[in-house]
Amino acid sequence: MAAIQTALLVLLAITSVLLILLILLHKGRGGGVADMFGGGVSSTMNSSGVAERNLNRITIILGLVWVIVIVILGLFTRFDWAA
Repeated sequence: MAAIQTALLVLLAITSVLLILLILLHKGRGGGVADMFGGGVSSTMNSSGVAERNLNRITIILGLVWVIVIVILGLFTRFDWAA
């Protein structure tokens, strides 16, 4: 069971980094921090609607994987299956 827990921890680290990168790739909706870091520049370059939808889908799927891994690791901790 320790190998599964280690694999889940590695998967958690990878999905965390990928999730951060994918969220940062999203187009800013105006105002706030997005405009401070060049949101006005990105509004002049229109991105494809298909690309934005695919980015949304990938982000949602990766977020679900991240949540599932968190829950499974929580169950490992709660029921002490690592022993």
